[in-house]
Amino acid sequence: MSIKDKVIEIVAEQAVLEPGDVALDNTLEDLGIDSLGLVESIFAIEEEFDIQVPFNANEPKASDFDITSVQSIIAGIEKLISEQKN
Repeated sequence: MSIKDKVIEIVAEQAVLEPGDVALDNTLEDLGIDSLGLVESIFAIEEEFDIQVPFNANEPKASDFDITSVQSIIAGIEKLISEQKN
């Protein structure tokens, strides 16, 4: 399973949707994911990909990790994984 597919699966699970209902340009808010769901999604992503996401739940907009859309989350994870390999 690709990074994209796994992230969509995690986000869909948090939103109680089918993965096919999650579009790359959706925001988490579009999908009905609240701040607790966001934190749970980040934890699931960290566990799945064995990475540390630079995200502060107390100040999500001040984070270096872009959570504005599903696509930006995928791009951020791909970057973190790439950096971890180096």
